[in-house]
Amino acid sequence: MPAMIARRLRRCTQLAALFPKCPQSRLFSSFASAPPLPSSRVLSPSYPSQLTRGICVIFPKHLFSTSTDSVPSTSDKSTFERLYIHGATQTQTKPEMDRVVCDEDHGEKLESNSVKETESNQVKEKDVEMEMSGLEKEAWWLLNRSVVNYCSSPVGTVAANDPGLCNQMQNYDQVFIRDFVPSAIAFLLKGEGEIVRNFLLHTLQLQSWEKTVDCYSPGQGLMPASFKVRTVPLDGNSEAFEEVLDPDFGESAIGRVAPVDSGLWWIILLRAYGKITGDHALQERIDVQTGIRLILNLCLSDGFDMFPTLLVTDGSCMIDRRMGIHGHPLEIQALFYSALRCAREMITINDGSQNLVRAVSNRLTALSFHIRQYYWVDMRKINEIYRYKTEEYSHDAINKFNIYPDQIPSWLVNWIPERGGYLIGNVQPAHMDFRFFSLGNLWAIVSSLTTERQAEGILNLIDEKWDDLVANMPLKICYPALEYDEWRIITGSDPKNTSWSYHNGGSWPTLLWQFTLACIKMGRQDLAYRALEVAEKRLSNDKWPEYYDTRSGRFIGKQSHLYQTWTIAGFLVSKMLLRNPELASILICEEDLELLEGCACGLSKSARTKCSRKAARSQVLV
Repeated sequence: MPAMIARRLRRCTQLAALFPKCPQSRLFSSFASAPPLPSSRVLSPSYPSQLTRGICVIFPKHLFSTSTDSVPSTSDKSTFERLYIHGATQTQTKPEMDRVVCDEDHGEKLESNSVKETESNQVKEKDVEMEMSGLEKEAWWLLNRSVVNYCSSPVGTVAANDPGLCNQMQNYDQVFIRDFVPSAIAFLLKGEGEIVRNFLLHTLQLQSWEKTVDCYSPGQGLMPASFKVRTVPLDGNSEAFEEVLDPDFGESAIGRVAPVDSGLWWIILLRAYGKITGDHALQERIDVQTGIRLILNLCLSDGFDMFPTLLVTDGSCMIDRRMGIHGHPLEIQALFYSALRCAREMITINDGSQNLVRAVSNRLTALSFHIRQYYWVDMRKINEIYRYKTEEYSHDAINKFNIYPDQIPSWLVNWIPERGGYLIGNVQPAHMDFRFFSLGNLWAIVSSLTTERQAEGILNLIDEKWDDLVANMPLKICYPALEYDEWRIITGSDPKNTSWSYHNGGSWPTLLWQFTLACIKMGRQDLAYRALEVAEKRLSNDKWPEYYDTRSGRFIGKQSHLYQTWTIAGFLVSKMLLRNPELASILICEEDLELLEGCACGLSKSARTKCSRKAARSQVLV
């Protein structure tokens, strides 16, 4: 391959010398003098070396003829990469060719006005590139390097691309649905939708695969946690191979737990794809509509649970190890609410879907009230809990979950500020998890699961407690960490989740993009800029780690993988959103007051009495 490229480059140099006055000669010269580009690794290093795709320079046939067809200028490296580099992650688009006549006396005569438009677009692209800092360019190169191809098309990004751990990547060389979301948003904001479309459709095909754990199959509609591109012999032929997608539904995970959040993230990403590309035809496809319904049916199925929240086991989301979040964790409820909102927008209304749409609307109403009423704590609410009476039995009980006041932890008494509040991590019978979980609170703001006043209170809390939740690296995944006997009992003495590390109070840079979204929605870009400035000082020097340790996030995580893809993508998304805040609308859901109508809840003395919109607004929109 290098010898072939060298021969073609020499040929370009010769042609440039033969046709010095033709516009193609500039193109030939740029090809010949272009600096070598870094190799684009699209498969994990664990794959056989012969399967790793490198860079293939493609020269159109008309470049080697005396035709007067010209192509857009490629004097800048970015245009060269976008048009002629095969194997990188840029969407391959065929440029419009405009006819140019070479004339010795009059120079170049354009026969089409579209050349001016092309040049204008190139100027705009160059301006955008000039705005990018060296840190952003490095991040984009790393993100492109993490792309995985399937059947010669981009289909996702690996979780991490750490060259120092080629043989110890475990499952970090796979494409995770939750990890790919910030990468997908970055590509969409850049105008590259092909990889996102491929990802959505291929993961949809995996949805119906047979999956079992100890001879038991989980519910239909489950999305995989991750998948990997593998090469297998074709029909037993050792000389012919084919690529296949190998999904993991949790049967290979450390805790053998099925991912609840994968399907929710898939729906959220599907809506974002349609919003920014305008390709709503993808959402209307029969297979996509079926996929949405299968996920909703799985989440909305009737069971023993009395609450409108989604009941899940420990380790079923981003916190995928035992951390005491089983039951009704806030992160799942916020993603559940957001996915329901997105699905309601995209479901095609017909006779077969009316009941499902009605069930979605009813669940949204109940879930919204439940979270706003029972998960919210501020100084006033904590004072109320402190004076709770227990063992109340009746529909008009105030302490509905039989919470004992002694459950209020000592750290919270002095930590909660006078100004602000947050959604606690979990509510179950006789149990409230008062820890602050960043992802659930941030996504509750983005999806309008919180009221506007509550959303402002969460950002006020982060501002007030900046040294605890951000400090040297945004953003704490949860606060505070479990320590001593509490850590031993709840985590089972997990050596990876030690205090202030990993999921137990570690700092995760990928949360930066969701923090930025929440700040833009609430008009608090100052907080986002402040957090981004903190991250920019360290991420590149620290080689883009997965997470940071210690109470203030000073150390790189002791088991943190470097060149973590969603760390890189989260940084890029934050930069692009702050540069163009209006683009945040592809992920944000505004408040829908109609959800408050017909709310069958306990606002009055009779729990079976429907509340009016006026009553709902007075009680819920606190």
